[in-house]
Formats: sequence, structure tokens, C-alpha cells
Amino acid sequence: MESKKLVIAIDGYSSCGKSTLAKDLANKLQYVFIDSGAMYRAVTLYCLRQGWVKGDKLEKDKIITSLDQIELDFGLDENGSKVILLNGENCELEIRKSHVASMVSRIAEIKEVRQKLVSEQQRMGQKGGIVMDGRDIGTVVFPHADVKLFVTASIEIRTQRRYNELTSKGVETTFEEVKDNLVERDFMDSNRKESPLTQASDAILLDNTLMNREEQLQWVLNLLRFR
Repeated sequence: MESKKLVIAIDGYSSCGKSTLAKDLANKLQYVFIDSGAMYRAVTLYCLRQGWVKGDKLEKDKIITSLDQIELDFGLDENGSKVILLNGENCELEIRKSHVASMVSRIAEIKEVRQKLVSEQQRMGQKGGIVMDGRDIGTVVFPHADVKLFVTASIEIRTQRRYNELTSKGVETTFEEVKDNLVERDFMDSNRKESPLTQASDAILLDNTLMNREEQLQWVLNLLRFR
């Protein structure tokens, strides 16, 4: 591997395994992993707690004017696992629940929310040596990233992965509920006005439908050997 500290941007659809890949890659390279999706989920959780999300209606004015009251950071839990902190509180488990997942794409559509989080993400990556995953990392956050990946997988595989993740954490749901949520999020992420999910022209496509965790990591490591 080169000694230069790279900025690696990983984009892709929900539950395609991009966060798992980003974590594994960061551990292997001894880089910093930044979960941009967790940042949007934490803002969504904050808005839900404040009562600014009522069904399909968002109180955008209140959300926008209160953004400076939201402080996000990453820390370690008692087991040494990286977690996101919302105003100092470990909210890692709660942001993964369905009531947050079903609304995060709506909150992410708000221009001012994206501007705030993109600015923080860019600050985190100034010195390189990071792996960041999300939906607009290679197109908006780090358009000049050293390496850009766009990860995808079949909807059935993605649904199964997400379903397994949720049930392993004790979340009650059904396969069809998870699938419907992913299809809806795919549509919203790809069609929103602000920073839609799209593959950067210089991003390398990784379809991991038929890959396991170790195989996709090795695929990327092999790619980096030629960088």
C-alpha cells in the first residue's frame, strides 16, 4: 500500500453493505471510519424527539433554525465499539430502529441539514486517512476523493441483510416491511432535489450480491494495490 493517507468515498443504496465494507476497510488500513448515514439518522432522531415530524409533515422552519443546537460526534461504547453521540448521548441503537429509518430520507432532503453535515464531514476528512460511506460522498462531500466506490446489490439480498440485522437486535418486523422501506428509500434518495444518490462518473462499481463480507473486502484491497 502507498504511504499516502487516502480519502476513500463509498456510496450506495441502503443495506447494500457499504458501512460494513467501510468499517472493515478502515480497520485493515488503520484509517478513521466516518458513518455519514449515522449522522443523518441522529439528526432525524433529534427532530422526532422534538415533535417536528408528524406523519408526512415536517416542521422545516423549526428544524432549520435549531440545527445549531445539534452537536454530533463519534465515540466508543463500553465494548470499545464506535458509536455516534447526539449532544453527548450514545444513540447508536435507537437510530437503527424503524421509526428513524422510515424518516431519515425526508430529513436528508432538507438543504440546510445537508449543508451542516457536509461541512462537518469535510472537516473530518481534511487530513486524509479516512473511509466514509453514504449517498453523496463521492459526488458532493469529497468530489476529489482518491478512491470512489459505488456499492449495490439486488433488492432481495439487501432486504435479507437488513432483516437479519434488525431481528438480531430484537426489532420486530417482517421481510415485506423491510423491503417496502428499502424500495421507498431508494426512490427518495435517488430523486431528491438536494444531492441525490447517483454514481460519480469516476466511481468504481461494486455489485456484492454474490459476495460475502470477506470477499468484498478482499476485492477492494486488491483494487487499492494498483493505486
